[in-house]
Amino acid sequence: MRIGIFMTPKERAIAALTFKKLDMVPEFELGFYLEEEMFGRKFLTGELDSKNLVVMSMKEKEAKIHALAEYITEVFTALEYPIFPISSVEIGISENPRDVPMETKMLIRYLREMVGDRHMLMTHGDGTFSIPDGNDMYEFAYAIADEPEEMKRKAFKMAEDAIEKNKVLLDAGIDCVKLCADYCYNSGPFVSPAMFEEFIQPYLYKIIDETKKMGLYTIKHTDGNIMPILDQLVECRPHALHSIDPQANVDIRVVKERVGDKVCLCGNVNCGLMQTGTDDEVIESATYCMTYAKPGGGYMFGASNVIYKGLQAERYRLIRDVYKSLRMY
Repeated sequence: MRIGIFMTPKERAIAALTFKKLDMVPEFELGFYLEEEMFGRKFLTGELDSKNLVVMSMKEKEAKIHALAEYITEVFTALEYPIFPISSVEIGISENPRDVPMETKMLIRYLREMVGDRHMLMTHGDGTFSIPDGNDMYEFAYAIADEPEEMKRKAFKMAEDAIEKNKVLLDAGIDCVKLCADYCYNSGPFVSPAMFEEFIQPYLYKIIDETKKMGLYTIKHTDGNIMPILDQLVECRPHALHSIDPQANVDIRVVKERVGDKVCLCGNVNCGLMQTGTDDEVIESATYCMTYAKPGGGYMFGASNVIYKGLQAERYRLIRDVYKSLRMY
């Protein structure tokens, strides 16, 4: 792998994910939703909703998806993202949990043609239990208690579906999957560490192991206080962990010292402060990440969640200014 000014963005990301020598810290964002505020228009409009896609001719559909791919490439290239988070612009509907909509495959194909091998393309690839919503929480809790073997069969089926879908994504042109099942509140995991070990960890390990064998990179995301299950997450051997959530008092300095030689870390710039804090607090959060996570490699700078709609673009520019001033090794 080339080092220095000749590294491509993709090579730089892979170096961070695999603890190789690199010239600068890459930036990684799980999702980006300020394209209208920063670049003038939205990625998706009503033209590309599922209802309209059904009635479009193939020629019209191809033209509109090609134009979308051009705009995505323009935005993420301008932001210097080595990994394009295209999950926020997935289009089309597939009834099969193991398949990918034809329109999304088309978008991936156009993006791959445009960026070649200089950037990675990333979308969703998880299939494990996550925090149920309020309507399903009691049902989930009763099922874990009353039908544990049935829940394990369900977890196994979900994992198998995710693995098969990741094969389709690989064939479509994806390089990296983000595993976005959330496991933790700010207070800790939504199940006990023992229950996590029984009902989630084996299936997360299976997804990551099989997906890595395909040649895809894996980035495990969960918000909240991961510290009670940190070792279990690392034992699943993802290439990286995101978001190292400071709003749940997860300190990236502590995580780096504990597992920073085993897994790449991503994120930790405090999204809450980016929304409501002072400029000085935002600068301090970004500087803290670069100070304690950058040394020795295995770190990709970014926000502790996504660059979400409603966040002030100036705040995002502010953390990027800190990043640019400190990113060189």
